Amino acid sequence: MLLAHRIRIDPTPEQRGYFARAAGTARRVWNWALAEWQRQAAAGGKPNAMALKKQFNRIKYSDPAWLDENGQPWIRTIHRDAHAQPFANLARAWTGYFEQRRAGRPAHPPVFKKKGRCRDAFYLANDKFRIEGSTAVLPKVGRMALREALRWPGRILGASVSREAAHWFICVLVDVPDQVTRLPRSGHAVTGVDLGVSAAATLSGGEKIVAPRPLKAALRRLRIRSRRLSRKLEAAKALAGIKGKIPKDTRPPVSKNRTKGSLTLARLHARIASVRRDFIHKLTTRVCRENQAVAIEDLNVSGMLANACLSRAISDVGFYEIRRQLLYKAARHGTLIVLADRWYPSSKLCSGCGARNAALVLGERVWTCAACGARHDRDVNAALNLQRLATGALAAQTALPVASPAATSGTAAGQVPVGGGEVTPVRHEPGHQDGSGQEENAAHFCARFC
Repeated sequence: MLLAHRIRIDPTPEQRGYFARAAGTARRVWNWALAEWQRQAAAGGKPNAMALKKQFNRIKYSDPAWLDENGQPWIRTIHRDAHAQPFANLARAWTGYFEQRRAGRPAHPPVFKKKGRCRDAFYLANDKFRIEGSTAVLPKVGRMALREALRWPGRILGASVSREAAHWFICVLVDVPDQVTRLPRSGHAVTGVDLGVSAAATLSGGEKIVAPRPLKAALRRLRIRSRRLSRKLEAAKALAGIKGKIPKDTRPPVSKNRTKGSLTLARLHARIASVRRDFIHKLTTRVCRENQAVAIEDLNVSGMLANACLSRAISDVGFYEIRRQLLYKAARHGTLIVLADRWYPSSKLCSGCGARNAALVLGERVWTCAACGARHDRDVNAALNLQRLATGALAAQTALPVASPAATSGTAAGQVPVGGGEVTPVRHEPGHQDGSGQEENAAHFCARFC
């Protein structure tokens, strides 16, 4: 299994300078390759990443655009991996774009990278660096301190060095033996997880886990710091005599105050991302470690983000990231992941008798079943219905009888061994169904949360 370990590093000022130049080199080579790709495609050719790489290698030491003020090729001061990997990345980006288009899904072609608007990073091949305990030896910069030792044993396949705010990180990709990646479970329950906004996750046992919502908590400070930085930029434009939009090849003068303001804003964004990442990692690890089968809904997150009222709240919780982490952690803990169909009416089905409340709208958080009189919390009821799907999928996998809907809340499924990491899509019944309750009536959601 391939696992990556992201480690914060403590570079010296000289090493920081080299990292910034290497990331800038990777960005500039990407832009050159993309422009050349587009030029050849417009001329009727069939551009190829390897051909572009050979073309670049012929000019990188002689073309005036790649020489410094002394006429020397400045790219020699940067290790070759930094300007060789962008061609492979570009080929992968175009391949993904064409595959998405062939599949009929929305796709966006690769775009140019702008300094300050993209991720600063560059690549290192596995034979160009080594990890020695809590230190790393990198080409051109030598020995560098790591905040922690490499977590995974196995063969190192490569690494990337990237910047987040004022901090630099090295992400090491390791081919880890399967017996090492497997982690024991502390429990063998079967649970359903209903994702939401007021509670990030509602478990079928009735527990509601509230997300920290770091963006909402820091939104006022974020706006203040963004306005401060914007005023500094307007002052720089006025000093340079620029009115309106900044021309493409023009950069206003950079003051120390604007640099400090930009770094302060970047630190706040990094903190927001770190708080959200920490919460999601703890939640998904706990769910996979304590259960042998977990059911979640296959939500249309991209479609939900298109709604102005939903987008900020959903992004602040991280629906897609929760699903992504559940899928790869399930393989390590031997947990079965069941994806309920997008149209499965988890909120509208009574978890006691199975009757459907077709008139339920998103604004109703509590409802009473007309058939059996049971009173349901909307989110807990949805989690119980998802648990029933997980129980049925687990029973089908282990050749056991499926539990009845009325008995799913107390199902003791922990005694059944199960192979891990499998993803089982489940439909309630064939044919198109009404929504699950999380993709309808945006007006009710806006009235409640916006």
